[in-house]
Amino acid sequence: MSSRPIRSLGPQEFTFDEVCAELEKTLRGPFRRQVVEELCAAQTLGQALLKLRDSMRANVWKTAGTRIDLDKFIRAYDTLTREEGFHALNDWDGIADHVNADIIPVDVLHYIDEKLGSEPVNATAVAMLVDYYFMHLLSLLTLRAWDEGDPDANFDRITAMLSALQGPDGSGQPFAADAETLMLIATSHYERKEEGYAILLERTRQLNARHRLAVALGHAASMGAHLRFGFEATYARDTMKTRDDNVADYPWLCFALTTVMQEFARLDDAGERGPARDRIVEALMNGLSADAKAFTGDHPPASLSASAADRSAFREQFGQHRDTLLEEGERFRPTAKGYSPLAFFFNFSHNVLKGIVIDALIWGEVRPLSFNDLLTGCGDAEAVSQEKLTLARTLMAYARANPHTIRGKLMPVIVYDPEAGRRAFGLMMRRLKE
Repeated sequence: MSSRPIRSLGPQEFTFDEVCAELEKTLRGPFRRQVVEELCAAQTLGQALLKLRDSMRANVWKTAGTRIDLDKFIRAYDTLTREEGFHALNDWDGIADHVNADIIPVDVLHYIDEKLGSEPVNATAVAMLVDYYFMHLLSLLTLRAWDEGDPDANFDRITAMLSALQGPDGSGQPFAADAETLMLIATSHYERKEEGYAILLERTRQLNARHRLAVALGHAASMGAHLRFGFEATYARDTMKTRDDNVADYPWLCFALTTVMQEFARLDDAGERGPARDRIVEALMNGLSADAKAFTGDHPPASLSASAADRSAFREQFGQHRDTLLEEGERFRPTAKGYSPLAFFFNFSHNVLKGIVIDALIWGEVRPLSFNDLLTGCGDAEAVSQEKLTLARTLMAYARANPHTIRGKLMPVIVYDPEAGRRAFGLMMRRLKE
């Protein structure tokens, strides 16, 4: 399957390189700090947030000596991305049944204004919201990495910009580890039309092995959690309904599992051990826990009808390395002690990140954990594991306080449940041994 031709912005508008250069000016150096300082001259947090909202909506950022206008490229890139099927900057309102008018950072800003607007200005909270906005711009940029130039080099450049965003010139709040995770976050919304996922998957195959593996690790872990949530909550433990309602997700998970399985085979054949191998095994366990039989059984579901080559490659490598993988995988069975990503269930990845940011904003303190940190428990010291447990349970508490209606019942959309994780893990291991 070939990908749909990528529309060009045209020579008279701007290039990807020019867009990156403009963003780099905002992310490196004192500009963001100066923006925050001027916003914090307001008398209340609410007043500062309203001024910040104006900049977010206009995509124009000003200090006493500098004005940076990002609106032209953001609108153009957002339009192209919507035409390809993704609303990278805006969330879906399931109750109103439409895409929200404001971008996600503005939605979060409104929530914080409602909760804390009358309080004194908190510079850390303002700085985090500024960074959260720019993180979304970088996530949008990942979907334009194939427009021109070398996509691999473009991904590396976005990752470098992400490092600058999360560096000493900003709030210090970590969001994600790399551009590949930003692409996952940008596409982890409900989309009424799902054709874009197949197009993006074919583009992703064009990336080099290093970037494909980074994409696969994030997708194996996050889609495992996403589909486990659907199986338990949305589809009342009905495997067929899970498969039938996630036609766009199964090919991505198959690609991710195949890519990660190939890396495990390479490491196993070379006799390489260590943290990198542990992360590979953990990601395989996480992804397979969603629906192991779909990838190892003799009868593939209809949702994998276009993934025959990936599935065949996965089954071949899995068959050759199954005993070793299952032996090592047993170490990742969730327990009551210590954090396990296999006990973490959620509807959409971007909601997890949004929860992390909202928690940090409410307390006015940077949180040391990013979205990627919740996708793994490998090698964690006890203190770090406890931090992850605390954060996962905090996110679940927020989700319980703001439940969604699923199957006519009010349910949280982020859950940390070791018992459900053990149940999913046990079912997976039985299926993999058949």
